[in-house]
Amino acid sequence: MEHLKWIWQYLKKRLNRFIPGLCVSFAVALMGLINPYVSGRIIGSIQDGTWKEALGASLAILVGATLLRAIARYAMLLIFETTSQMIVLDLRQDIYAWVHSQNYSFFDSNRVGDIMARMTGDLDAVRHFTSYVIYAVFENAVVFVGAVSLMMAISWQLTLMMLLVAPVIFISAVRQSREVKPAFFNVREQFSKLNSVCEENIGGNRVVKACAKEDYEILKFTQANQAFYDANVASANIWVKYLPIMEFCAGLLSFFLLLAGGIMVILEKLELWQMVAINGYLWAVNNPLRMLGWLINDVQNFFASADKIFNMIRKKIYIKNPERPVHSGKLLGKVEFKEVSFGYDKNNPKALALRNLSFTAKPGSSIGIVGATGAGKTTLANLIGRFYDASLGEVLVDGVNVKDYDLVDLRRGIAYAAQDVFLFSDTVEGNIAYGAPEIGMEKVVDAAKTACADSFIRSLENGYDTIVGERGVGLSGGQKQRLSLARALAADPSILILDDTSSAVDMETEHDIQVALKEKFAGRTTFIIAHRISSVRNADLILVLDSGAIAESGTHEELMGRKGYYWDLYASQYGADAGRDF
Repeated sequence: MEHLKWIWQYLKKRLNRFIPGLCVSFAVALMGLINPYVSGRIIGSIQDGTWKEALGASLAILVGATLLRAIARYAMLLIFETTSQMIVLDLRQDIYAWVHSQNYSFFDSNRVGDIMARMTGDLDAVRHFTSYVIYAVFENAVVFVGAVSLMMAISWQLTLMMLLVAPVIFISAVRQSREVKPAFFNVREQFSKLNSVCEENIGGNRVVKACAKEDYEILKFTQANQAFYDANVASANIWVKYLPIMEFCAGLLSFFLLLAGGIMVILEKLELWQMVAINGYLWAVNNPLRMLGWLINDVQNFFASADKIFNMIRKKIYIKNPERPVHSGKLLGKVEFKEVSFGYDKNNPKALALRNLSFTAKPGSSIGIVGATGAGKTTLANLIGRFYDASLGEVLVDGVNVKDYDLVDLRRGIAYAAQDVFLFSDTVEGNIAYGAPEIGMEKVVDAAKTACADSFIRSLENGYDTIVGERGVGLSGGQKQRLSLARALAADPSILILDDTSSAVDMETEHDIQVALKEKFAGRTTFIIAHRISSVRNADLILVLDSGAIAESGTHEELMGRKGYYWDLYASQYGADAGRDF
């Protein structure tokens, strides 16, 4: 029931609208009970010959009650619909903010399609519950109880006979509720999987086409689509099994009324106007019983969706601000690793991606990081900005453990040009100034020039105002890397992390970028992760990682003299003779 408590936090903020809405719903239900009684009394007045005196007032009551009920229902629907939209607005805003508060590990283990499903289909089920189901359950309950009470007052014997079918309906409703709940959970799960398959394949459409795997991906989507279809059919089969029973039992009410009521009228144990009035209330008993199955479906669908959303947002946030964070101001750029170990799998502490790393990067120095694929280079960089927390040891920036910093302050002092380049669907200028939107055009251009991107940007149709397609579509890999680098430089960081940012550019452009960085970014601590020796050979300190540990460290000259992994890497890139001659 935790998910209901969570939803209640949003509902109670709108009680000032829900309570008046329920009061109007109560009035709508009661006004619906006026006309059958008045209609019955009109028949009674015709029987006893007093209809001339009573007809005008009775018709006025009928018309007035109908008009007032229509106006009240309009107001009620308006209240509940606007209130439900307010609740979903708050929910979506909070969930989106919560998603942004999550760290990398959350996105490592949760599919984008699942998150999108929570924020679309599941939230729509919550909206439907708050905009319709709440007042529908309340109104049908009031109508049913009110109608039965008035029918009992008119003829309790006939009413009891008609209600003989009620236990069958309620037993069917309980069984349906038990069976449909897991079915709706499965529907929401299959919807998430379908969403994930669709999102992944649309995002990776170029890979699909390059590998000519359209048929395979269509088959995979077909399987997910079929599973979603099967889940919906399975849930539909449950209420298809029970709804006819409820419909049949509700329909028997008319049979009991005509049979038992007709006999009672013939035996003069029931007046005709009373039977007419009870017949008028028949819809008020019949309709809630017919609606019961549908409302149970809606309620269980809401429970399934709310539980899915809650199960996502209750996941622990491992990286968050300390109670008393250190506000850094402008960082000096000193970075220290003290016996740092890290593993991605918290359930398996022995599976480490980094092992006992210790080194110091002085302010303004450049640190080169090389190693085989999977050696832990990017993982090391992620610990500096506290995108992950070290499992053992300490990561210090300016002598302060990164866990003690205010996260925003820490990350504003660090710019990260990632190897997986992501560009937003925005202008070139907007992408470069994303991390520092307050900077002027002059600094945007300056950052682009340092990243050797200015010339190709100006060759675009609209220059810096060119809209970059989703994820940088239309740009080459090297162009996207240079824009990513320009975005990092525009933030004017104290610590700059370049994660394989020149792998897609030619050697000449790489050299120009290095020269520009040295001229304009002297005094910044720079971490250069690369596979090319040319990217790191001028670094003040080069770290060679092997299976998460530092295998070698030193300057280019020192490492070449040891003839280890670094020497082998140099020889593989420049030739064995170049390695021996060094």
